[in-house]
Amino acid sequence: MIEMTKPVVPAFAKFAERISVPFSPVVRAGDWVYVSGLAPINPETGGYDILPIDQQARRILEHLKACLEAAGSGLDRVVKCNVYCSNPSYFSVINTVYAEYFEAYKPARIFLCQAGWFGPFDMEIDCVALAR
Repeated sequence: MIEMTKPVVPAFAKFAERISVPFSPVVRAGDWVYVSGLAPINPETGGYDILPIDQQARRILEHLKACLEAAGSGLDRVVKCNVYCSNPSYFSVINTVYAEYFEAYKPARIFLCQAGWFGPFDMEIDCVALAR
């Protein structure tokens, strides 16, 4: 049996209070860490701010980093990222910010544009990583 834990990530505490979605930002299962699709949530309010795409990307990647660290991993342990976006014209800007976080080590990745986007934001990122 694989032991699963759900690390606490302070940036999502207020968000979890606001929603009634069965959601864990990050789960550690044995040697693997799974990070849910993260949106650019304001860590202080738990809400969404209207932000330019580069700031959304940066905020999400900071959340991703915090989730990984809470689960005993890090950006350098990411095996695969999935980037979901509302508009293909954002690819270049998102890619530039993404490269700041994955400078030396570049995990496998997919960039997928979604029709019929559902939120007041333009992107989400999820990932799978190895634990330390």
